[in-house]
Amino acid sequence: METVVEGKNSRVIISKTAPTVIIGERINPTGKKRLTAALKDRDFDFIIREAIRQVEAGAHIIDVNVGASGIDEEELLPEVVKRVADAVDVPICIDSSNPAALEAALKVCPGRPLLNSTTGEEKSLVTVLPLAKKYNVPVIALVNDERGIPKDTATRVVIAKKILDRAVSLGIAPEDILIDVLVLPIGADTETGKVTFDTARRVSEELGLNIVVGASNVSHGLPDRKVINTAFFALGAACGMTAYIADPTVVEITQTILAADLLLGKDEWAGNYISFYRKKEASKNAAA
Repeated sequence: METVVEGKNSRVIISKTAPTVIIGERINPTGKKRLTAALKDRDFDFIIREAIRQVEAGAHIIDVNVGASGIDEEELLPEVVKRVADAVDVPICIDSSNPAALEAALKVCPGRPLLNSTTGEEKSLVTVLPLAKKYNVPVIALVNDERGIPKDTATRVVIAKKILDRAVSLGIAPEDILIDVLVLPIGADTETGKVTFDTARRVSEELGLNIVVGASNVSHGLPDRKVINTAFFALGAACGMTAYIADPTVVEITQTILAADLLLGKDEWAGNYISFYRKKEASKNAAA
């Protein structure tokens, strides 16, 4: 099953057989004081530099989220989306929990962006899924509902199936539903990693859907977070995860994802891995 996302001058395929897609996460103000200030000050140059930096580091899609205290998302999100889309060729992932802001951004975003996100909650399904249908864009769906985030695999799969069925009933193609199986801090519950991987495997095998997750949350509160994160990327790839919302400027993250692709037969003749290695070595030599 192939999910097609398009930017101004590029096309990205998300599927089990294609190389893993990296969605750059750096344009999200959560926990980022400098970015929050840039958004409030309308410092678009700073934001554009973040987008370009991520693309140069290997991001295939750029996530744009402006949700911070005191910011009018309906006004600012479309402005930032438009400016980032003008600055880079790759597709945009429009990220907001505000349906009005999502639609405002969809109206100005070129290509075929990715919508982030809906959930299994009824109020989310009735507002976000119709936007995906109206603008013919794929949407990320989180496996939580009115009861919160399930602790077990079976319930998460049931919610994923519910979202898929609702989407199909609206005329949305199954390949345009990407499931976020939810990543929680492993330090707070050592069973949550297993549940996430099991859910990914079942959603991939039973529903055939593509899976995108924000992985960095798994290591929250623990030391040497980079080690845990990179292990998660490798294990997730083997469980059917096809896209990660991550920071591509962290070299170890991008290289781990490329190594996993290589080992899973998704990088013919190691072309992507070798290309990244050469680029990394050239950067080191230039800086020396």
